[in-house]
Amino acid sequence: MGFSLTLSEAIIVIASIVLASTFSAYAIYSGASLQSNILQNLDSVKRNLHTKVEIAYATINESTSPSHFVIYVKNTGTLPITNFNLIDVYVGEYGKALLYTYSKNAGAGSGNFNLTDADEDGVWEVGETAVIRAYPRSEVNGTLYEVKIVPFRGIPSSYLFSPP
Repeated sequence: MGFSLTLSEAIIVIASIVLASTFSAYAIYSGASLQSNILQNLDSVKRNLHTKVEIAYATINESTSPSHFVIYVKNTGTLPITNFNLIDVYVGEYGKALLYTYSKNAGAGSGNFNLTDADEDGVWEVGETAVIRAYPRSEVNGTLYEVKIVPFRGIPSSYLFSPP
């Protein structure tokens, strides 16, 4: 009776150790997974807060037909911007602004915009001013215009202006 009782106790102790090890391994895995998710979310929030642009000035250039919008925008964030396809530009008569998407070859009447950074190296660095030219499909005529620049996962900027 002594040997079988000792054997039964040993089996119970081994089973307890296996169960405790399994539970602790799962707890460590869950904690590491939670920590990874939190770090990813913090990195995403940090990127959102560090990507910021500010519209300095906007006007209408009447040298093309139809006229187009010229917008001067400064990168006031702490990260450079390299993918201009991820920037949305809304511009037009106040209350009727239209979305313009990026095209390197945007021109008169295209309905797109192009962006040229100050040193024309294709990287919109921190503190650098870029010129955005938005080309509407038809002639613009209004007394008050609005511009909104929205970087992907960043802080947008708005600006109101009247025609020259």
